[in-house]
Amino acid sequence: MSALSVIEQRLLKWNKVASLLPKPNKPLIPIDRLNELLKACANSSCLRTGESIHAHLIVTNQLSRVKDVFQINSLINLYVKCGETVRARKLFDIMPERNVVSWCAMMKGYQNSGSDFEVLKLFKSMNFSGESRPNEFVASVVFKSCSTSGRVEEGKQFHGCFLKCGLMSHEFVRNTLVYMYSLGSDSREAIRILDDLPYCDLPVFSSALSGYLECRAFKKGVDVLRRMAYEDLVWDNITYLSSLRLCSNLRDLDLGLQIHSRMIRFGFNCEVEATGALINMYGKCGKVIYAQRVYDDTHAQNIVLNTTIMDAYFQDKSFEEALNLFAKMGTKDVPPNEFTFAILLNSIAELSLLKQGDLIHGLVLKSGYRNHVMVGNALVNMYAKSGSIEDARKTFSGMAFRDIITWNTLICGFSHHGLGKEALEAFDRMMYAGEIPNRITFIGILQACCHIGFVERGLYYFDQLMKQFDVQPDIQHYTCIVGLLSKAGLFEKAENFMRTAPIEWDVVAWRTLLNACYVRRNYTLGKQVAEYAMEKYPKDSGIYILLSNIHARSREWEGVAEVRSLMNKRGVKKEPGVSWIGIRNQTHVFLAEESRHPEIMLIYAKVKEVLSKIRPLGYSPDVAGDFHDVDEEEREDNLSYHSEKLAVAYGLMKTPENSPLYVTKNVRICDDCHFAIKLISKVSKRYIVIRDSNRFHHFRDGKCSCCDYW
Repeated sequence: MSALSVIEQRLLKWNKVASLLPKPNKPLIPIDRLNELLKACANSSCLRTGESIHAHLIVTNQLSRVKDVFQINSLINLYVKCGETVRARKLFDIMPERNVVSWCAMMKGYQNSGSDFEVLKLFKSMNFSGESRPNEFVASVVFKSCSTSGRVEEGKQFHGCFLKCGLMSHEFVRNTLVYMYSLGSDSREAIRILDDLPYCDLPVFSSALSGYLECRAFKKGVDVLRRMAYEDLVWDNITYLSSLRLCSNLRDLDLGLQIHSRMIRFGFNCEVEATGALINMYGKCGKVIYAQRVYDDTHAQNIVLNTTIMDAYFQDKSFEEALNLFAKMGTKDVPPNEFTFAILLNSIAELSLLKQGDLIHGLVLKSGYRNHVMVGNALVNMYAKSGSIEDARKTFSGMAFRDIITWNTLICGFSHHGLGKEALEAFDRMMYAGEIPNRITFIGILQACCHIGFVERGLYYFDQLMKQFDVQPDIQHYTCIVGLLSKAGLFEKAENFMRTAPIEWDVVAWRTLLNACYVRRNYTLGKQVAEYAMEKYPKDSGIYILLSNIHARSREWEGVAEVRSLMNKRGVKKEPGVSWIGIRNQTHVFLAEESRHPEIMLIYAKVKEVLSKIRPLGYSPDVAGDFHDVDEEEREDNLSYHSEKLAVAYGLMKTPENSPLYVTKNVRICDDCHFAIKLISKVSKRYIVIRDSNRFHHFRDGKCSCCDYW
């Protein structure tokens, strides 16, 4: 609808109402008629016309007497519905006499404006004044304000008050009461109220279920759901939506299938919201095929459904399928919204497709979503994970609004790129901006301290600052401290910390310590750690490979053979290395010793060429760390054609001189490739960025941002 047509409609509405106002030299309009007009103005938000009626009532002296309370209530209703709560309160305060409608209208106005504390203050004033007894409408407003403001303890007191007034027999009062209790810390009270009620209808159960969903008490929500099924009530759209949301949060596929079966069995006609909830539930439960079937059975094209099915693929880590879906949907008939863009950008981030990310960024600007916080956060995340931390920084600086996710994305992005000082500076700016850090923030800054060796500062953040902000450390924070201490070579402190920490260590923590032993050449401790970790986590290939590398570095070939034999015996396989690079909006994927690429012979020739150029600079194949049961000459060939070398060589072939190369690898980059690519960056004068499973490596002029520790 155009702006002109809206104005024309407003004028027409104004003329209709104004035509009913008293004209000069004509008799006064009856007061009942004026009250009807005020109600019409309130419902249609016609403040100007309502003000004219207010002026007429003042001129005709119809607001100063006790019997004029009805008109004043109508004016209060007008002002609160038009968002003029202050003016409504002024009228309320000068009323010669108030009734329960006056109090309730004023409370509702405060509630609509988000001032729940004022609602409760006003109700207390009403009780103390003794002017009016509360009714069921007042009770429901008060309970709702207690719910939204989290004042459940006060709500219990009001519950007693309304119980004495005999107001608990009203259905909507019970609904708001059950919802309030289900939000509280002692949510068993909601169940007790349900038990005490002589009859529970669907709205009461729905209120309890909604409350439990809000406070994330999902197990109690399941109890309510079972009781609803036992009562054999006819469920409505709201009930199905809440039930499917519960299944999504619990990742309970069996329960979700039962609810879907009920919908089909009772012939429930799925609306768009219910269909979206079904798709979301199957996506969260890891059954993206079922989600696709539900989507395919829906004939209506809708941005909500399109975005929901894309999110289902994203949750399933099927990032390419999410992008393909968007390409198939098109943008003409159903334009994307901020949620669509967020899913697209986060999918691109996981795949490190910088060129495609640039294209979507352009579409964001064209569509007018650049100032949406969710989209801005996704853009910062996309650029950070795709290797362009400078573009992430620029996007962050250009954001009009930021939240804690924005700051966390930037801090963790800096940390992931090894820019520890920049991460800590961003944290200081975040604190200065008044944002409260959370567990993700502290993971980012602890990793930053680890990268730059700020041991004392990292321990200060962990021991003091986290307590100050009431952030309980979890396994990730503890693992960061293990990495911080062991990377600095403080192995004794790291061991003591692991012995005394009040948690159960996972495989990542042991791998962190083992990797530090390998890098710092503390092979004795490394072997002990590996032996213990292999017993506890016999299927983790990373531990075996690190132990094999330790034996190889020590020239203990029998140890290497024993590790390989143990892996074969236990059926543990090393994950194959895969690297990919984007060239002209196309992604080229390489495996080690790739043979399927159409230009593979040219790529091999390029690899040989660049390796011959870096040999005079000190490069020789690091055959000791190569995990293959072959002779030394064959190991050299294997190392030459690792996937990251192939991707870099192809990038050198296909991109202009001096342009940067962005390569992604699914596992940790090996020592030989790391050393080789450092030298390749020097001889080619290229800026090369490689994202492996641990972090980003920025190679420039023969140096790497990780300082040879990753």
